[in-house]
Amino acid sequence: WHDAGTYNKNIEEWPQRGGANGSLRFEAELKHGANAGLVNALKLLQPIKDKYSGVTYADLFQLAGATAVEEAGGPKIPMKYGRVDTSGPEQCPEEGRLPDAGPPSPADHLREVFYRMGLDDKEIVALSGAHTLGRSRPDRSGWGKPETKYTKDGPGAPGGQSWTAQWLKFDNSYFKDIKEKRDEDLLVLPTDAALFEDPSFKVYAEK
Repeated sequence: WHDAGTYNKNIEEWPQRGGANGSLRFEAELKHGANAGLVNALKLLQPIKDKYSGVTYADLFQLAGATAVEEAGGPKIPMKYGRVDTSGPEQCPEEGRLPDAGPPSPADHLREVFYRMGLDDKEIVALSGAHTLGRSRPDRSGWGKPETKYTKDGPGAPGGQSWTAQWLKFDNSYFKDIKEKRDEDLLVLPTDAALFEDPSFKVYAEK
């Protein structure tokens, strides 16, 4: 998602407007703070790219995300292909287009970032629900615990702190767990909590 999340609807020129254009493959963008650790995902995808050279990085990144959602029990996401890759690191977007986890005003920050992409409050809440999958690692993002009872044994590389107990299952437990805030082993970022603190976001988060 971080490749697509740089999109700015207010910029007409490509690739300056960002979006799913494969620029995340370059070190210049991988070094952005919000992308810490994603070099490991790129290493996993590179053999596929090498085998199917006709597929662009932009398409491959989006396919990987859609496949992960489906494999975790989520919906099958219809794919469209034909995205064009940027040609070099000089075409990477500037740092700061992706959301921060702990800004001074979380709700305002979420709107600033996602309105720029053309999303509304309902879509912001829905997209935030993707945190039902995965973990946060403090050595990468600066957030979360080194390990919890849910992550200490893996699968995969153990460690980190997840938002949900079953962090490889695509469901709506993210919203339930944030609202209840009963388990200290589950992560709640300021931008997560904002979904139930902001009146407009809360309407959709509680549905």
